[in-house]
Amino acid sequence: MNADLLAAFWAYEQALAANDVPGLDHWFLDAPDTLRADGDAVLVGHSAIADFRRGRGGAPARVVERVHVVRPATGVAVVTAETRRQDGARGLQTQVWQHTDAGWRIAAAHVSAASAPTPDDRPDPAVWRVGGSRGDPLSASTGQGPLAHVRTAVKDLYAVAGQRVGAGNPAWLAEARTEEAHAAAVRRLLDAGAELTGIAQTDELAFSLAGTNAHYGTPVNPAAPGRVTGGSSSGPAAAVAHDWADLGLATDTAGSIRVPASYCGLYGWRPTHGATPTGGLLALAPSFDTAGLLARDPVLLRTAAEVLLPADEAPVPVTRLMVDEELVSLAGPEVRASFEAACRALTLRTGLPLARTPTGAAEHLEEWFAAFRAVQATEAWEQHGAWITRHPGALAPDVAARFENGRRVSAAERAEAEQILADARKALDVVLVPGTALLLPATSGPATLADAPPEEVEAVRAATLRLTCLASLAGLPAVVAPLLRVRSLPVGLCALGARGTDRALLDFTASTGFTTESRSPTHA
Repeated sequence: MNADLLAAFWAYEQALAANDVPGLDHWFLDAPDTLRADGDAVLVGHSAIADFRRGRGGAPARVVERVHVVRPATGVAVVTAETRRQDGARGLQTQVWQHTDAGWRIAAAHVSAASAPTPDDRPDPAVWRVGGSRGDPLSASTGQGPLAHVRTAVKDLYAVAGQRVGAGNPAWLAEARTEEAHAAAVRRLLDAGAELTGIAQTDELAFSLAGTNAHYGTPVNPAAPGRVTGGSSSGPAAAVAHDWADLGLATDTAGSIRVPASYCGLYGWRPTHGATPTGGLLALAPSFDTAGLLARDPVLLRTAAEVLLPADEAPVPVTRLMVDEELVSLAGPEVRASFEAACRALTLRTGLPLARTPTGAAEHLEEWFAAFRAVQATEAWEQHGAWITRHPGALAPDVAARFENGRRVSAAERAEAEQILADARKALDVVLVPGTALLLPATSGPATLADAPPEEVEAVRAATLRLTCLASLAGLPAVVAPLLRVRSLPVGLCALGARGTDRALLDFTASTGFTTESRSPTHA
């Protein structure tokens, strides 16, 4: 019955957009006590409402961003829609639908006054480097395609035509050239109808998981006030968490999507290495860099991922869940307790078997982790070492130290580390076969306090990297869902899959049912 209700709701919205007065009359209950109210008047009776419709001349164009449904009684539903006009003004529409012999009809409706943007709505410079203003995107939606009107925050590592890549550092920005064309991933999202709302900040040169930036500030994390968003995709994560964007185009090398998703209560997707386009993306460590996404809605995440992924046959669905308790033990005790509860709920909801099986990763983790850090840092120095040498003092000390570590890796050490990683990939490919999802906490704990001392930040970074490095070093896909809570703070649950099983993981995440009933405007 919910499907019939939502179909009726969207049919009403289509009639409203077209100013189809007979269609609007059709969806309101033909009764003397049918009600419509707004900030100016209350109309009672179908006839009075119909007369109002004929004399109004149409409603302002708007996008329905989210729909909430409550069923207080059989045959009755309350539907609340969050809307956004083209000028950025936001409103709420609440309707009471009644099921009749003719189907669902609106018995009462209330439309709130749209709140127009104010000077206080100026873009936060810790979140946005360019754009971010309501109703004033860098590139408007075409209105067509699976991502029509989806507001998108693009991490400041991607080329955006007519803009410079800032990479989270003002010295870099000052020397950057204006880009002539969009990065490949940006182009695909725009071609699918997305709006380019703005260019969002990143940790310096993307070599951090903290979500802090010595030059532009630390974004506010609305899901955990007083705590960091995580990085390096701090700007896109904050924009999506604040509902300033629906989608974040981000990057993940060692966890830069998965960590912000965990800390901000978002869905995040790190794709199989090489599965999504990286042309026009400023690299950090090309052997591990990926172009992925952040969203509040798992269905939107899946829809947007489909735009970036290559065409493929139908995926092998997830039919088996796996937990390696030695890996889970890397997280804090409160996270482990929440993780266990989430796993139990997940198996009950899906009916899928959950195998508690050692993967062998924990036995070799320290060796794999050290090798990953060595190769990542070496590649990062290869990418940016010359610029760093020419600009002493341009980077924050912690970021500079990571690049310096890469400079110190010898050719022999790098070759040895690369062989260790090759062996690790083979070992994980044996364990993670299509149809299997390895579940583990996305981070070792919730977000750290924004003013945490450096030694605490580094300790948390090291603990979390031991969880995130498996997908990174093996080039495997991972999806994070906001299923864990620690003292009311969000922590993500990560599902790790076999190489190339991105669609299966995204389908699994979108269908688990751990969200309130909602609907994106792109799925109307």
